[in-house]
Amino acid sequence: MASFSQEFLEESVALIKRLDSKDIEKVATGLADLRKRGGRLFILGVGGSAGHAGHAVNDFRKLCAIESYAPTDNVSELTARINDEGWDTSFSAWLKASRLGKKDAILVFSVGGGNRELNVSVNLVRAIELAKEVGANIFGIVGRDGGFTKQMADACILIPVISPERVTPHTEGFCAVLWHLLVSHPNLKATPTKWETVVASR
Repeated sequence: MASFSQEFLEESVALIKRLDSKDIEKVATGLADLRKRGGRLFILGVGGSAGHAGHAVNDFRKLCAIESYAPTDNVSELTARINDEGWDTSFSAWLKASRLGKKDAILVFSVGGGNRELNVSVNLVRAIELAKEVGANIFGIVGRDGGFTKQMADACILIPVISPERVTPHTEGFCAVLWHLLVSHPNLKATPTKWETVVASR
């Protein structure tokens, strides 16, 4: 009988094989176009995806020279908005204050992509609606059926469900793999990563 570790790794291999490389290329092309027109990238995530958002902001800024931000990086403003105005508008109000416009884009990291009917990640739903309203691009890396993000996105990477019992760990784990793929993509990468440079110079 396979160990849990072996089972998890085998699920991961199966998941990789089912990823659609065409969708990944569409997101890469969209982000390259964003940089070319001088737009900003706003990365949105909740829970573990909020941690991913902060890390990805660093990577897109430093490695790809794309001006990037995440509302969850400013905990004082985020919690003030939640406290004073509510969770549902916490991201959309932040984006309005940032003057989100048609040159810009949002990138959503989410296990479910947001679902108003189920009352899950409604702040993502409201942010996506605002992006649509102002003409900003919408990109996503999402799991399950993709939710509202996949319905509305210009380009979206869907992380397939391999094990219903492990949707969240696989989605969040592969979100990190995929944004690292994107910041390494030759159409996006503008600055070499440190260790590759160090090794090459020896």
